[in-house]
Amino acid sequence: MISDCTVVVVSVLALTAGLRAALAQSGYPTRPIRIIVPTSPPGGADVVARSIAQPLSERLGQQVIVDNRAGASTMLGGEIAARAAPDGCTLVMGISTLAINPATFKKVPYDALRDFAPITHTAIQALVLAVHPSFPARNVKELVAIAKTRPGDVAYSSPGFGTNPQMGMELFLYMSGTRMLHVPYRGGGESILALVSGHVAVTVASMLGTMPQVRSGRVRALGVTSSKRIASAPDIPTIAEAGVPGYESLQWYGLLAPAGTPKEILARLHKESVAALRSPDVVARLASDGAEVVAGSSEEFGAFLRAETQKWANVVKAAGIKPE
Repeated sequence: MISDCTVVVVSVLALTAGLRAALAQSGYPTRPIRIIVPTSPPGGADVVARSIAQPLSERLGQQVIVDNRAGASTMLGGEIAARAAPDGCTLVMGISTLAINPATFKKVPYDALRDFAPITHTAIQALVLAVHPSFPARNVKELVAIAKTRPGDVAYSSPGFGTNPQMGMELFLYMSGTRMLHVPYRGGGESILALVSGHVAVTVASMLGTMPQVRSGRVRALGVTSSKRIASAPDIPTIAEAGVPGYESLQWYGLLAPAGTPKEILARLHKESVAALRSPDVVARLASDGAEVVAGSSEEFGAFLRAETQKWANVVKAAGIKPE
């Protein structure tokens, strides 16, 4: 038989839980929110973060600030986010290197699977293989031919060792039987600007950061890394059809919070982030440069991150890449 005291205790606990959830909804956020982007502008992660910052700000009722913290193959920004207070006021726009770095570096200052709470898988996109306009190759086959006659001489930029663009380029070199000189930079923006300025001849970079430079004529696109052409850039062939059959490499982005962030706050962030991502303006903005909005559940993103981490561990081992 249940006593009156038991009923009272249960009622109080239920009321407390309800009040906690209500306070989380009405009291959060009480100050501006920053989204740490572990790359420099105008890289893809920066574009995704800035695309949702304003609609997210409007939905949360607080200013959302994009804070670029590039360096150490995205580990600088990642560490800052991992060590931040778990109060929902510091988030991070994670990218593919969250899953790649554990396989390519001997020491990573955080554990992506342990130290972060997934909010939502924001977007996925193809990368673009591009060259400086002064470089003689006008298509993938010509680039491969030049690289084979000048092994290790042609320089390509990346946002850093172990990043998705660098791994995508290494896959291209492996599958095409060529060698190039890797020149790492501190982020996607710097890598793209190195190509624009002519400091390197080639790069594989996010379409979000590169397509504006392609349209302005500052760089020449040779191919996209997806298995099919991109609707917003139908004239650019896939690398697979342009000379390296079977090639494919994609970049992804996802929003995360420090581990320990209250579930009520994570739920609110997921709800508002998904709504911001699915707004017509954001979908159109990202689609214009080849990115596709995902906006899935937190659980789906967590499972995806675990699968990606295992996949890249297998790839790095099979390719014989030695961790730095």
